[in-house]
Amino acid sequence: MILLTGGVGFIASNVLATLNAQGRDDVLLVDVLGDDGRYRNIAKHGFADVLHPDALESFLDKGRHSISAVIHLGAISSTLEQDADKIYTQNVRCSRLLWDWCTKHLVPFVYASSAATYGDGGLGFRDNLNYQENRQYRPLNPYGWSKHVFDQFCLKTYEASHPCPPQWFGLKFFNVYGPNEYHKTGQHSVVHNLFHQIRSGESARLFKSYRPDYDHGGQLRDFVWVQDCVDVILWLLDHPNLSGMLLNVGSGHARSFNDLARSVFAAMDEQARIEYIDMPVTLQGAYQYETCADLSTLRALGYTSPMTSLEQGVRMYVQDYMMQPDQYR
Repeated sequence: MILLTGGVGFIASNVLATLNAQGRDDVLLVDVLGDDGRYRNIAKHGFADVLHPDALESFLDKGRHSISAVIHLGAISSTLEQDADKIYTQNVRCSRLLWDWCTKHLVPFVYASSAATYGDGGLGFRDNLNYQENRQYRPLNPYGWSKHVFDQFCLKTYEASHPCPPQWFGLKFFNVYGPNEYHKTGQHSVVHNLFHQIRSGESARLFKSYRPDYDHGGQLRDFVWVQDCVDVILWLLDHPNLSGMLLNVGSGHARSFNDLARSVFAAMDEQARIEYIDMPVTLQGAYQYETCADLSTLRALGYTSPMTSLEQGVRMYVQDYMMQPDQYR
């Protein structure tokens, strides 16, 4: 059985869909079902059970060792959350609990880190640094900091030759978009937000730039199609001989928000209409103007599958999901 935390959420529900397509429904989901309709993310899929996060430690302590792998995607993922105590408890302590259990019971452990750990990007986006080198990064918000803290723990433990899970990876996801993100109020992908603006007859609204070296809407992001993230996760678990590192997971290309908006308009067969709006003051000092995943470490491991282009990914998301009566995967 696979233990999948955040199992009813965005990326994890796409992992579940892919496992089902491979003939596997022996997946224990750990998540809060809540009252925001996120259950629809798993409504079409098979799974063993849904376990509330508060019951996870007790479940593990009971000694049920039929778990073959842990995919840890559960976290407070809002970059706007400011309660650092809450974030630390959920994003660091829960991750440590799973790390320790996987170490003790010799279970592979793949977890979600984030490109937010790189801060403003001024120091680059290299994922192959050691513990001391990795300390240089300064995340811009509590969410990114919590992911950085756990990354540092994993690297330090591994480099000191202390006990670790038999296989482990921390995946630094960049700007992921795709189906089943609809419950993420305030944290939807830009593709999702632009689609709804355009469908309501409005112009696409993008932030103005406050740096002379970037045009309005010219800020750059590595936008990555969710299935590419899923494919990397499952490929790693299929290669147990590989282990012990942080890995960037993105498209490998920096594209502008203008490019993104035009791709959404094209997918909807509409003429582009873009309006540039003021960025909230609270974001102006904590804003990444450019992100781009360096995929050389992942490629060096032997992962050769091409990443989905922005235009292709946006077209699939818009036409195969958001424009359909049932938008859920």
